[in-house]
Amino acid sequence: MRITEKEVKHVAHLARLHLDQDELSKMTVQLDTILSYVAKLEELDTSEVAPTTHAFAITNAFRDDEVRPSLKRQKALANAPEDNGEAFIVPRVL
Repeated sequence: MRITEKEVKHVAHLARLHLDQDELSKMTVQLDTILSYVAKLEELDTSEVAPTTHAFAITNAFRDDEVRPSLKRQKALANAPEDNGEAFIVPRVL
């Protein structure tokens, strides 16, 4: 086993999670399975593989910036719980 219940309990405490014994046991098994899979991946020789930042070779994924008609104000406010005819009315946050 790559991870112990004590380690899972410690991480759960840091994350402010309250796990009962069944959840703790289940989480330990699940995390151990994940770590075992990662360890298996670490066995692969990736020295000939170029680092990637994206799954696809895309040089520019952005569309051209062009002017388009915007949403009409009445249509934008149609489903608002409250509005004043010009904008949404939201509760004040202090």
